[in-house]
Amino acid sequence: MSIRVSIVSTRTGDDGTTGLGDKTRVPKDAPRIAALGDVDELNSAIGLWRAAALPADVDALLDRIQHDLFDLGGELCIPGWTALRDEHVLRLDEALKRYNAELGPLQEFILPGGCPAAAHAHMARTIARRAERSVVALSRQEAVNPPVLHYLNRLSDLCFVLARRLNRAAGVPDILWERDDQR
Repeated sequence: MSIRVSIVSTRTGDDGTTGLGDKTRVPKDAPRIAALGDVDELNSAIGLWRAAALPADVDALLDRIQHDLFDLGGELCIPGWTALRDEHVLRLDEALKRYNAELGPLQEFILPGGCPAAAHAHMARTIARRAERSVVALSRQEAVNPPVLHYLNRLSDLCFVLARRLNRAAGVPDILWERDDQR
């Protein structure tokens, strides 16, 4: 991917279209643009998450994920271009296994929250799920590289596991859901 932006405001989108990396123009509400926007929002949420105090290993992992998400966005921006491979998904699988091994089994549903870093992880998790849904919608109309879907699915799971890990590291208990009759 060698596209560089030198002018931010071109006014070419004033007609409700936007340009893809292959120079085609599409409506700003096209499924490809919705998916691209959700992935961009996810990357921004992870950037905000990284502004919280994090263990060095988690920050390094999120740094790598942000670069992967930028590549994933590039893949969505340039139809037919492939950036994500099975190896990217495997890295997330390995991180999931490693961090999940440190945690006890779930006893109840967990509500988003806890320490600030865990709350950011939960927000990233929900945005990852939305990005995944957008890519699924796109895949119903156009071919999508399977590792893109797999990556977003694993990433949302990893965000959940990291939220639990960050709460544990901060000495903050996960917030367990209570049925109405328990409150």
